[in-house]
Amino acid sequence: MRYARHTMVTLLLLAPGLARAQNSDQPTNDAPNTYQTVKDYFKLPEGRTWGSTSAVDIDKDGKSIWVAERCGANTCLDRATGQMSSQPTVLKFDPSGKVVKSFGAGLLIFPHGIYVDRDGNVWVTDGQDNAPLPTRGAAPAAGGAEGGGRAAPPAGPIGPRAGATKGNQVYKFSPDGKVLLTLGKPGGAAEPEYFYQPNDVVVAPNGDIFVSEGHGAGNNRILKFTKDGKFIKSFGKKGTGPGEFDGPHALAFDSRGRLFVGDRNNNRVQVLDQDGKFIEEFRQFSRPSGIFIKNDILYVADSESESVSQNHNGWKRGVRWGSIKDGKIVGYIPDPETRSRPDFTGTSAAEGVAVDAAGNIYGAEVGPKAVKKYTKK
Repeated sequence: MRYARHTMVTLLLLAPGLARAQNSDQPTNDAPNTYQTVKDYFKLPEGRTWGSTSAVDIDKDGKSIWVAERCGANTCLDRATGQMSSQPTVLKFDPSGKVVKSFGAGLLIFPHGIYVDRDGNVWVTDGQDNAPLPTRGAAPAAGGAEGGGRAAPPAGPIGPRAGATKGNQVYKFSPDGKVLLTLGKPGGAAEPEYFYQPNDVVVAPNGDIFVSEGHGAGNNRILKFTKDGKFIKSFGKKGTGPGEFDGPHALAFDSRGRLFVGDRNNNRVQVLDQDGKFIEEFRQFSRPSGIFIKNDILYVADSESESVSQNHNGWKRGVRWGSIKDGKIVGYIPDPETRSRPDFTGTSAAEGVAVDAAGNIYGAEVGPKAVKKYTKK
């Protein structure tokens, strides 16, 4: 962190945990890897291939796996024709890796985040819209790049592009695929409504819903709703200070009900209370594309350091984990791509991460278009 000296003193007085979390500016690339990869664990239906996926979570049974996948590509929308794919986007796999449930065809353009609540309902964020492509020679409309919203956005909160009628919503599905609730307007909405490029969703123990917004495109905030979808408040803005974000990309709760936010382009995990007040931060877990907490062990997936991101050189991509009580990194699964392609420039390794009851780790990959299972050696 690079705050002025007087600001740092104030922060340390307000948040004692910050001092511990700060001792982490040096790369943590040397923790032991106690896991091995299970090849071809997940079996897709015949004729179907993996698309990009950042969304993976564990069923309430602790052993089945839910994945939201982008229809064999990096989107379920054919932008040339405006047609949606007929493939289901939300898939449930049993412990053997076989698909036992699928749904969501025609609903999701760019499934990005997923969360399975205590009742087994499946929440999915749709992070793009279906605005028509600009005519040849015309300037693209506001809203960022198609592949992930990385183009330089206009300043301030923004909304969907002209002509958007689908996408930028959050869906709550029953375990059988029935739509129980949607948050946000189809196509998205600008301030003070929502959403534009929602990244992830998580549900608090009391049923309140939290959605992170801002895939590198203007809005950098968390929105809070009641269990029935009524807007409560939003917090956060673009910045590098406590409670500010630059790409809030992933959400999770610990056992105390504290909200963990993967603040990706700030290369940190922030810890907030449920009203958005800053508590502490962790930088030693590297650049967080995905986060998952199980038994107060924090698992963080870094899919961009030294490739897509050039503001975190020295840190290697992969999955790191350690206790949130002391912040010590105790394990690290390196990015498989770096073994054969050390100069890889795209997103690789897991972007989404989840851990089942047996301790198996699952990594959802955007660039390599895969979901990998890691088991203990």
